[in-house]
Amino acid sequence: MTNKLTRRAAIALGAGAAAVPLVGSPASAEAATTTTGSPSERIRRVYERQKAKAGGTWHAHIALVDAAGVPQPVVQDDADHVTKGYSVQKLAVATAVMDKIDRGELRLDQKLDLQADIILGGTGIYFLHTVWGDDITVANFLTAMLLVSDNTAVRMCGRVVPALEINEILAAKGFTHTRVEPVANPNRFFLGDTTPREIHDLLWRLATKTLLKPASCDFLLGILRWINGYHDGIRRNMSSAERSRVASKYGQDFNTLGASRHEAGIMFGADGAPALVYGLFAEGLGDLDNYGATHPAVEAHAVLGRAMFDVVERVTVPAIAAKQPLKPFTAVDGG
Repeated sequence: MTNKLTRRAAIALGAGAAAVPLVGSPASAEAATTTTGSPSERIRRVYERQKAKAGGTWHAHIALVDAAGVPQPVVQDDADHVTKGYSVQKLAVATAVMDKIDRGELRLDQKLDLQADIILGGTGIYFLHTVWGDDITVANFLTAMLLVSDNTAVRMCGRVVPALEINEILAAKGFTHTRVEPVANPNRFFLGDTTPREIHDLLWRLATKTLLKPASCDFLLGILRWINGYHDGIRRNMSSAERSRVASKYGQDFNTLGASRHEAGIMFGADGAPALVYGLFAEGLGDLDNYGATHPAVEAHAVLGRAMFDVVERVTVPAIAAKQPLKPFTAVDGG
């Protein structure tokens, strides 16, 4: 008899199931060999192994939130290195747009026309339309920019928050290196630079509702956590329910150093509180034209993601179980 399971049913099933690594997957193999040591040590071991395996030059900041709710660094690998953020930088652009909304100078339901002469390819959905001219809301293009990393959406953001204003907002929020790169047209820009530590700080403040007004933080987190987002890296070896507990943004490109494959995000515990923050920036890599799941650095992200999530489960589930009964957690420890 053939088993038929709809996507909706599969999502529902995933929401009620315990986290179990995929048997035979690289992530489960990694987990099976790293079951000793403190949670921090296990994450560090997986990070170092995957970094060595992928090659290139890595800059990273990973922090695990302690019992007092304070993020404690687990990995600080050249965390203050200034690097091209590529599409991870769209987090900073979205922050600037939402800041202007918080100040009442812009609205999520405000509409702009999607002009044919600003359409960009690469990643996203708007260039696939083949015809343009729709009036779309600010909420629409922010969702496209963060969920499917739409490049045209960046230009839409520049129409409501010019490059220099974006940088002023980021500076006012305490970011020293996270900037977009202005060009002659004040409403356009290159995505610019950041550091692993500053992206960690941005994400932590987003998760704790201190970066923007709480409603604005919730709006951005809702997009970043949605299960239709990027799955090739950190969230690859996870169920749909587990993916919904990870807010993530990736960035990929190449330059004279080689390929760059970045990913940054937040993992939430079973109690709904932020439990781990990561910023992974790898450059000088090979396989320049491979933007898929088989790129060595992206495969490293997938293994590390499973390991980090399993550690988060081990840390947060027992704390909840002490307050209310839960089904036994059966996942293999994650490194």
